Amino acid sequence: MGAPLPGDPCLEPKVRGPLPGGRPVRVVEILASGTNGGAQEHVYSLLSRLDRTRYEPSVISLSPGSAVRRIARLGIPVHVVDEADDAIAVGAAAVVLADLRAEVVHNHMYRAELVGTRAALALAESGRLRPYVVGTVHSSRVRSAEDRAILAALTPRMDRLVAVSRAMERKIAEERPSATPVSLIYNGVDLVRYDHQEPCCTLREEYGMPADAQVVGIVARLEPEKGHPTLLDAWPLVLRRVPSARLLVVGEGSRRPALEEQAAALGIADRVIFTGRRDDVPAVTAALDIAVLPSYREAQGLTILEAMALARPVVASAVGGIPETVEDGRTGLLVPPHDAEALAAAIVRLLTDHAYADALAKAGHDLVHDRFCVERMVSAIEDIYDEGVRAVRLAGVAAAS
Repeated sequence: MGAPLPGDPCLEPKVRGPLPGGRPVRVVEILASGTNGGAQEHVYSLLSRLDRTRYEPSVISLSPGSAVRRIARLGIPVHVVDEADDAIAVGAAAVVLADLRAEVVHNHMYRAELVGTRAALALAESGRLRPYVVGTVHSSRVRSAEDRAILAALTPRMDRLVAVSRAMERKIAEERPSATPVSLIYNGVDLVRYDHQEPCCTLREEYGMPADAQVVGIVARLEPEKGHPTLLDAWPLVLRRVPSARLLVVGEGSRRPALEEQAAALGIADRVIFTGRRDDVPAVTAALDIAVLPSYREAQGLTILEAMALARPVVASAVGGIPETVEDGRTGLLVPPHDAEALAAAIVRLLTDHAYADALAKAGHDLVHDRFCVERMVSAIEDIYDEGVRAVRLAGVAAAS
Protein backbone atom coordinates (compact mmCIF):
# COMPACT_ATOMS: atom_id res chain seq x y z
CA MET A 1 0.00 0.00 0.00
CA GLY A 2 3.05 2.24 0.05
CA ALA A 3 4.48 4.44 2.78
CA PRO A 4 2.04 6.17 5.15
CA LEU A 5 1.10 9.67 4.15
CA PRO A 6 1.36 12.34 6.89
CA GLY A 7 -2.10 13.11 8.23
CA ASP A 8 -3.79 10.27 6.30
CA PRO A 9 -6.20 8.57 8.77
CA CYS A 10 -6.31 5.49 6.54
CA LEU A 11 -2.62 4.86 7.02
CA GLU A 12 -1.37 6.79 10.04
CA PRO A 13 -2.14 5.20 13.44
CA LYS A 14 -3.87 7.41 15.98
CA VAL A 15 -1.88 8.16 19.12
CA ARG A 16 -4.02 7.52 22.21
CA GLY A 17 -3.44 8.64 25.77
CA PRO A 18 -3.44 6.34 28.80
CA LEU A 19 -6.66 4.95 30.24
CA PRO A 20 -7.66 4.93 33.92
CA GLY A 21 -6.44 1.71 35.52
CA GLY A 22 -3.77 1.14 32.88
CA ARG A 23 -5.13 -2.25 31.75
CA PRO A 24 -6.73 -3.34 28.46
CA VAL A 25 -10.40 -2.56 27.94
CA ARG A 26 -12.56 -5.67 28.23
CA VAL A 27 -14.90 -5.37 25.23
CA VAL A 28 -17.60 -7.90 24.35
CA GLU A 29 -19.11 -7.81 20.87
CA ILE A 30 -22.59 -9.37 20.77
CA LEU A 31 -23.87 -10.68 17.43
CA ALA A 32 -27.50 -11.56 16.79
CA SER A 33 -26.45 -14.29 14.36
CA GLY A 34 -23.32 -16.28 13.63
CA THR A 35 -24.06 -16.63 9.92
CA ASN A 36 -22.52 -14.47 7.20
CA GLY A 37 -23.77 -10.94 6.55
CA GLY A 38 -22.77 -7.29 6.56
CA ALA A 39 -22.86 -6.96 10.36
CA GLN A 40 -20.66 -10.02 10.78
CA GLU A 41 -18.20 -8.69 8.20
CA HIS A 42 -18.17 -5.39 10.10
CA VAL A 43 -17.33 -7.16 13.37
CA TYR A 44 -14.64 -9.27 11.71
CA SER A 45 -13.00 -6.19 10.20
CA LEU A 46 -13.20 -4.38 13.53
CA LEU A 47 -11.69 -7.24 15.52
CA SER A 48 -8.96 -7.91 12.98
CA ARG A 49 -7.72 -4.31 13.34
CA LEU A 50 -8.48 -3.55 17.01
CA ASP A 51 -5.36 -2.67 19.03
CA ARG A 52 -4.97 -5.84 21.08
CA THR A 53 -2.53 -4.18 23.47
CA ARG A 54 -5.23 -1.68 24.47
CA TYR A 55 -8.44 -3.74 24.04
CA GLU A 56 -9.22 -7.28 25.15
CA PRO A 57 -12.11 -8.41 22.93
CA SER A 58 -14.48 -11.35 23.22
CA VAL A 59 -17.61 -12.27 21.25
CA ILE A 60 -21.03 -13.58 22.21
CA SER A 61 -23.06 -14.89 19.28
CA LEU A 62 -26.74 -15.73 19.66
CA SER A 63 -26.40 -18.54 17.12
CA PRO A 64 -23.57 -20.62 15.66
CA GLY A 65 -22.32 -20.21 12.11
CA SER A 66 -19.44 -19.75 9.71
CA ALA A 67 -18.96 -16.07 10.57
CA VAL A 68 -18.20 -16.68 14.24
CA ARG A 69 -15.96 -19.63 13.36
CA ARG A 70 -13.99 -17.21 11.20
CA ILE A 71 -13.79 -14.71 14.07
CA ALA A 72 -12.52 -17.47 16.37
CA ARG A 73 -9.64 -18.06 13.96
CA LEU A 74 -8.41 -14.57 14.85
CA GLY A 75 -7.66 -15.97 18.30
CA ILE A 76 -10.60 -14.16 19.90
CA PRO A 77 -12.75 -16.03 22.45
CA VAL A 78 -16.23 -16.77 21.06
CA HIS A 79 -19.16 -17.81 23.25
CA VAL A 80 -22.27 -19.13 21.49
CA VAL A 81 -25.55 -18.61 23.37
CA ASP A 82 -27.90 -20.63 21.18
CA GLU A 83 -31.18 -20.01 23.04
CA ALA A 84 -34.35 -19.14 21.11
CA ASP A 85 -36.07 -17.80 24.24
CA ASP A 86 -34.93 -14.22 24.85
CA ALA A 87 -35.24 -14.44 28.63
CA ILE A 88 -33.03 -17.52 28.77
CA ALA A 89 -30.57 -15.92 26.35
CA VAL A 90 -30.38 -12.80 28.55
CA GLY A 91 -29.57 -14.88 31.61
CA ALA A 92 -26.92 -16.91 29.77
CA ALA A 93 -25.36 -13.78 28.24
CA ALA A 94 -25.28 -12.08 31.65
CA VAL A 95 -23.32 -15.02 33.07
CA VAL A 96 -20.77 -14.76 30.25
CA LEU A 97 -20.48 -10.97 30.68
CA ALA A 98 -19.91 -11.43 34.42
CA ASP A 99 -17.25 -14.10 33.83
CA LEU A 100 -15.49 -11.85 31.32
CA ARG A 101 -15.85 -8.81 33.63
CA ALA A 102 -17.09 -6.88 30.61
CA GLU A 103 -16.54 -3.13 30.66
CA VAL A 104 -17.98 -2.34 27.21
CA VAL A 105 -20.79 -4.28 25.52
CA HIS A 106 -21.17 -3.61 21.81
CA ASN A 107 -24.39 -4.99 20.32
CA HIS A 108 -24.84 -5.68 16.60
CA MET A 109 -28.35 -6.09 15.12
CA TYR A 110 -31.79 -6.03 16.69
CA ARG A 111 -31.83 -9.18 18.83
CA ALA A 112 -28.32 -8.49 20.09
CA GLU A 113 -29.49 -5.06 21.24
CA LEU A 114 -32.35 -6.65 23.16
CA VAL A 115 -30.35 -9.47 24.73
CA GLY A 116 -27.08 -7.58 25.21
CA THR A 117 -28.65 -4.49 26.77
CA ARG A 118 -30.83 -6.50 29.12
CA ALA A 119 -27.87 -8.68 30.12
CA ALA A 120 -25.79 -5.58 30.92
CA LEU A 121 -28.65 -4.17 33.00
CA ALA A 122 -28.97 -7.51 34.80
CA LEU A 123 -25.35 -7.21 35.92
CA ALA A 124 -26.10 -3.83 37.48
CA GLU A 125 -29.19 -5.22 39.18
CA SER A 126 -27.05 -8.00 40.73
CA GLY A 127 -24.71 -5.44 42.26
CA ARG A 128 -21.92 -5.57 39.68
CA LEU A 129 -20.67 -2.60 37.70
CA ARG A 130 -22.81 -1.97 34.67
CA PRO A 131 -20.89 -2.13 31.37
CA TYR A 132 -21.06 0.76 28.92
CA VAL A 133 -23.61 -0.29 26.27
CA VAL A 134 -23.13 0.51 22.58
CA GLY A 135 -25.46 -0.56 19.75
CA THR A 136 -24.62 -0.42 16.04
CA VAL A 137 -27.71 -0.22 13.83
CA HIS A 138 -26.85 -2.29 10.76
CA SER A 139 -30.31 -3.09 9.41
CA SER A 140 -32.79 -0.99 7.48
CA ARG A 141 -35.59 -3.44 8.25
CA VAL A 142 -39.00 -1.92 8.99
CA ARG A 143 -39.88 -2.90 12.53
CA SER A 144 -43.26 -3.97 13.82
CA ALA A 145 -45.12 -1.79 16.29
CA GLU A 146 -44.20 -4.26 19.06
CA ASP A 147 -40.50 -4.16 18.16
CA ARG A 148 -40.54 -0.38 18.02
CA ALA A 149 -42.10 -0.21 21.47
CA ILE A 150 -39.39 -2.49 22.87
CA LEU A 151 -36.66 -0.38 21.25
CA ALA A 152 -38.23 2.83 22.51
CA ALA A 153 -38.13 1.47 26.06
CA LEU A 154 -34.59 0.06 25.86
CA THR A 155 -32.80 2.78 23.90
CA PRO A 156 -32.71 5.36 26.75
CA ARG A 157 -30.86 2.73 28.81
CA MET A 158 -28.13 2.41 26.17
CA ASP A 159 -25.13 4.70 26.33
CA ARG A 160 -24.48 5.25 22.62
CA LEU A 161 -25.83 4.22 19.25
CA VAL A 162 -23.82 3.96 16.04
CA ALA A 163 -25.43 4.54 12.64
CA VAL A 164 -23.64 3.16 9.57
CA SER A 165 -25.16 5.81 7.28
CA ARG A 166 -27.19 9.00 7.42
CA ALA A 167 -30.16 6.91 6.33
CA MET A 168 -29.72 4.89 9.52
CA GLU A 169 -29.47 8.10 11.55
CA ARG A 170 -32.91 9.05 10.23
CA LYS A 171 -34.24 5.57 10.99
CA ILE A 172 -33.02 5.80 14.59
CA ALA A 173 -34.64 9.22 15.02
CA GLU A 174 -37.95 7.90 13.66
CA GLU A 175 -38.07 4.56 15.46
CA ARG A 176 -36.51 5.33 18.83
CA PRO A 177 -36.42 9.02 19.71
CA SER A 178 -34.37 9.48 22.87
CA ALA A 179 -31.50 11.46 24.34
CA THR A 180 -29.06 8.59 23.68
CA PRO A 181 -26.24 10.05 21.55
CA VAL A 182 -25.82 8.72 18.01
CA SER A 183 -22.48 8.56 16.18
CA LEU A 184 -22.29 8.27 12.40
CA ILE A 185 -19.56 5.74 11.56
CA TYR A 186 -19.56 4.34 8.05
CA ASN A 187 -18.52 0.73 7.54
CA GLY A 188 -14.95 0.57 6.34
CA VAL A 189 -13.29 -1.64 3.75
CA ASP A 190 -10.14 -3.55 4.60
CA LEU A 191 -7.90 -2.33 1.79
CA VAL A 192 -5.37 -5.05 2.52
CA ARG A 193 -7.98 -7.57 1.37
CA TYR A 194 -9.76 -5.39 -1.19
CA ASP A 195 -7.02 -3.52 -3.02
CA HIS A 196 -4.20 -5.48 -4.63
CA GLN A 197 -6.36 -8.58 -4.96
CA GLU A 198 -5.78 -10.94 -7.86
CA PRO A 199 -9.02 -12.09 -9.56
CA CYS A 200 -10.10 -15.69 -9.08
CA CYS A 201 -8.51 -17.14 -12.23
CA THR A 202 -10.51 -20.40 -12.13
CA LEU A 203 -13.97 -18.84 -11.89
CA ARG A 204 -15.01 -19.41 -15.50
CA GLU A 205 -13.61 -22.94 -15.47
CA GLU A 206 -15.35 -23.81 -12.18
CA TYR A 207 -18.78 -22.88 -13.52
CA GLY A 208 -18.36 -23.77 -17.19
CA MET A 209 -18.52 -20.18 -18.45
CA PRO A 210 -17.07 -19.31 -21.88
CA ALA A 211 -13.66 -17.63 -21.71
CA ASP A 212 -15.07 -14.48 -23.35
CA ALA A 213 -18.20 -14.22 -21.15
CA GLN A 214 -18.72 -10.95 -19.32
CA VAL A 215 -19.62 -11.72 -15.73
CA VAL A 216 -22.07 -9.68 -13.66
CA GLY A 217 -22.23 -10.62 -9.99
CA ILE A 218 -24.19 -9.99 -6.82
CA VAL A 219 -22.63 -10.80 -3.46
CA ALA A 220 -25.41 -10.77 -0.87
CA ARG A 221 -27.47 -12.94 1.41
CA LEU A 222 -30.28 -14.65 -0.49
CA GLU A 223 -32.98 -12.90 1.50
CA PRO A 224 -36.00 -10.84 0.34
CA GLU A 225 -34.57 -7.37 0.91
CA LYS A 226 -31.55 -7.87 -1.37
CA GLY A 227 -33.55 -7.60 -4.60
CA HIS A 228 -32.56 -10.82 -6.36
CA PRO A 229 -36.01 -11.26 -7.98
CA THR A 230 -35.69 -7.91 -9.78
CA LEU A 231 -32.20 -8.85 -10.98
CA LEU A 232 -33.47 -12.14 -12.37
CA ASP A 233 -36.35 -10.34 -14.10
CA ALA A 234 -33.79 -7.98 -15.64
CA TRP A 235 -31.52 -10.73 -16.88
CA PRO A 236 -33.47 -11.73 -20.04
CA LEU A 237 -33.38 -8.05 -21.05
CA VAL A 238 -29.61 -8.00 -20.55
CA LEU A 239 -29.19 -11.18 -22.62
CA ARG A 240 -31.04 -9.64 -25.55
CA ARG A 241 -28.23 -7.09 -25.87
CA VAL A 242 -25.30 -9.14 -24.50
CA PRO A 243 -26.07 -12.83 -25.16
CA SER A 244 -22.76 -14.08 -23.76
CA ALA A 245 -23.21 -12.45 -20.35
CA ARG A 246 -23.41 -14.61 -17.24
CA LEU A 247 -24.93 -13.76 -13.86
CA LEU A 248 -23.10 -14.95 -10.75
CA VAL A 249 -25.21 -15.09 -7.57
CA VAL A 250 -22.86 -15.40 -4.59
CA GLY A 251 -24.22 -16.12 -1.13
CA GLU A 252 -26.50 -18.32 0.89
CA GLY A 253 -29.96 -17.76 2.32
CA SER A 254 -33.56 -18.83 2.63
CA ARG A 255 -34.65 -17.65 -0.83
CA ARG A 256 -32.35 -19.83 -2.92
CA PRO A 257 -34.95 -22.47 -3.94
CA ALA A 258 -37.45 -19.77 -4.96
CA LEU A 259 -34.80 -17.87 -6.92
CA GLU A 260 -33.69 -21.00 -8.74
CA GLU A 261 -37.32 -21.68 -9.66
CA GLN A 262 -37.68 -18.12 -10.92
CA ALA A 263 -34.57 -18.45 -13.11
CA ALA A 264 -35.92 -21.69 -14.58
CA ALA A 265 -39.34 -20.16 -15.26
CA LEU A 266 -37.67 -17.23 -17.06
CA GLY A 267 -35.67 -19.64 -19.21
CA ILE A 268 -32.32 -18.28 -18.01
CA ALA A 269 -31.19 -21.09 -15.69
CA ASP A 270 -28.22 -21.85 -17.95
CA ARG A 271 -27.06 -18.21 -17.79
CA VAL A 272 -27.40 -17.78 -14.01
CA ILE A 273 -24.99 -19.45 -11.58
CA PHE A 274 -25.80 -19.85 -7.89
CA THR A 275 -22.45 -20.38 -6.17
CA GLY A 276 -23.62 -20.64 -2.57
CA ARG A 277 -21.18 -19.50 0.10
CA ARG A 278 -17.65 -18.68 -1.09
CA ASP A 279 -14.64 -18.24 1.18
CA ASP A 280 -12.78 -16.23 -1.46
CA VAL A 281 -15.18 -13.33 -1.93
CA PRO A 282 -12.47 -10.70 -2.58
CA ALA A 283 -11.01 -12.82 -5.40
CA VAL A 284 -14.47 -13.56 -6.83
CA THR A 285 -15.45 -9.87 -6.70
CA ALA A 286 -12.19 -8.92 -8.42
CA ALA A 287 -13.09 -11.27 -11.28
CA LEU A 288 -16.45 -9.58 -12.00
CA ASP A 289 -16.96 -7.23 -14.90
CA ILE A 290 -19.80 -5.51 -13.00
CA ALA A 291 -20.95 -5.73 -9.37
CA VAL A 292 -24.67 -5.29 -8.73
CA LEU A 293 -26.74 -4.71 -5.58
CA PRO A 294 -30.45 -4.25 -6.45
CA SER A 295 -31.62 -4.05 -2.82
CA TYR A 296 -35.11 -2.94 -1.80
CA ARG A 297 -33.66 -1.50 1.41
CA GLU A 298 -30.08 -1.23 2.57
CA ALA A 299 -28.28 0.29 5.54
CA GLN A 300 -25.11 1.04 3.59
CA GLY A 301 -24.21 -1.70 1.10
CA LEU A 302 -20.80 -2.97 2.20
CA THR A 303 -20.36 -5.39 -0.71
CA ILE A 304 -20.69 -2.48 -3.15
CA LEU A 305 -17.95 -0.60 -1.28
CA GLU A 306 -15.76 -3.69 -1.50
CA ALA A 307 -16.34 -3.90 -5.26
CA MET A 308 -15.50 -0.22 -5.62
CA ALA A 309 -12.27 -0.76 -3.65
CA LEU A 310 -11.37 -3.41 -6.24
CA ALA A 311 -12.09 -0.93 -9.07
CA ARG A 312 -15.16 -2.83 -10.23
CA PRO A 313 -17.94 -0.72 -11.81
CA VAL A 314 -21.15 -0.95 -9.78
CA VAL A 315 -24.90 -0.74 -10.33
CA ALA A 316 -27.09 -0.42 -7.24
CA SER A 317 -30.52 0.62 -6.05
CA ALA A 318 -30.99 4.19 -4.87
CA VAL A 319 -32.18 3.13 -1.41
CA GLY A 320 -31.06 3.62 2.19
CA GLY A 321 -27.41 4.50 2.58
CA ILE A 322 -26.31 3.45 -0.92
CA PRO A 323 -26.56 6.96 -2.47
CA GLU A 324 -24.17 8.18 0.25
CA THR A 325 -21.41 6.11 -1.35
CA VAL A 326 -22.52 5.68 -4.97
CA GLU A 327 -22.93 8.98 -6.81
CA ASP A 328 -24.95 8.28 -9.93
CA GLY A 329 -22.89 8.74 -13.07
CA ARG A 330 -19.66 9.41 -11.18
CA THR A 331 -18.78 6.49 -8.88
CA GLY A 332 -21.42 4.06 -10.18
CA LEU A 333 -24.94 3.88 -11.54
CA LEU A 334 -28.08 4.10 -9.40
CA VAL A 335 -31.48 2.75 -10.40
CA PRO A 336 -34.89 2.72 -8.69
CA PRO A 337 -35.64 -0.41 -6.65
CA HIS A 338 -38.00 -2.99 -8.18
CA ASP A 339 -37.34 -1.59 -11.67
CA ALA A 340 -36.06 -4.47 -13.82
CA GLU A 341 -35.96 -2.40 -17.01
CA ALA A 342 -33.83 0.36 -15.46
CA LEU A 343 -31.55 -2.21 -13.87
CA ALA A 344 -31.08 -4.04 -17.18
CA ALA A 345 -30.38 -0.79 -19.03
CA ALA A 346 -27.69 0.22 -16.52
CA ILE A 347 -26.02 -3.20 -16.69
CA VAL A 348 -26.09 -3.20 -20.50
CA ARG A 349 -24.64 0.31 -20.60
CA LEU A 350 -21.61 -0.76 -18.59
CA LEU A 351 -21.19 -4.06 -20.46
CA THR A 352 -21.16 -2.26 -23.81
CA ASP A 353 -19.31 0.96 -22.93
CA HIS A 354 -16.07 -0.24 -21.39
CA ALA A 355 -14.47 3.19 -21.27
CA TYR A 356 -17.38 4.58 -19.26
CA ALA A 357 -17.36 1.54 -16.97
CA ASP A 358 -13.63 1.99 -16.36
CA ALA A 359 -14.09 5.67 -15.53
CA LEU A 360 -16.79 4.89 -12.95
CA ALA A 361 -14.65 2.11 -11.51
CA LYS A 362 -11.66 4.39 -11.03
CA ALA A 363 -13.75 7.10 -9.37
CA GLY A 364 -15.33 4.52 -7.05
CA HIS A 365 -11.94 3.09 -6.19
CA ASP A 366 -10.59 6.54 -5.31
CA LEU A 367 -13.63 7.38 -3.19
CA VAL A 368 -13.31 4.25 -1.07
CA HIS A 369 -9.59 4.83 -0.55
CA ASP A 370 -10.21 8.44 0.47
CA ARG A 371 -13.24 8.00 2.76
CA PHE A 372 -14.13 4.39 3.56
CA CYS A 373 -11.01 2.59 4.72
CA VAL A 374 -11.44 0.28 7.71
CA GLU A 375 -8.89 2.27 9.73
CA ARG A 376 -11.28 5.25 9.91
CA MET A 377 -14.07 2.99 11.16
CA VAL A 378 -11.94 1.24 13.77
CA SER A 379 -10.46 4.49 15.09
CA ALA A 380 -13.92 6.01 15.55
CA ILE A 381 -15.16 2.92 17.41
CA GLU A 382 -12.05 2.86 19.59
CA ASP A 383 -12.89 6.46 20.57
CA ILE A 384 -16.25 5.22 21.82
CA TYR A 385 -14.69 2.32 23.73
CA ASP A 386 -12.25 4.72 25.42
CA GLU A 387 -15.09 7.05 26.40
CA GLY A 388 -17.07 4.10 27.75
CA VAL A 389 -14.32 2.53 29.81
CA ARG A 390 -13.43 5.87 31.38
CA ALA A 391 -17.03 6.20 32.55
CA VAL A 392 -17.15 2.61 33.86
CA ARG A 393 -13.83 2.78 35.69
CA LEU A 394 -14.60 6.15 37.24
CA ALA A 395 -17.94 4.72 38.41
CA GLY A 396 -16.04 1.80 39.92
CA VAL A 397 -13.73 4.14 41.82
CA ALA A 398 -16.73 6.13 43.09
CA ALA A 399 -18.52 2.97 44.22
CA ALA A 400 -15.45 1.74 46.11
CA SER A 401 -14.91 5.03 47.97
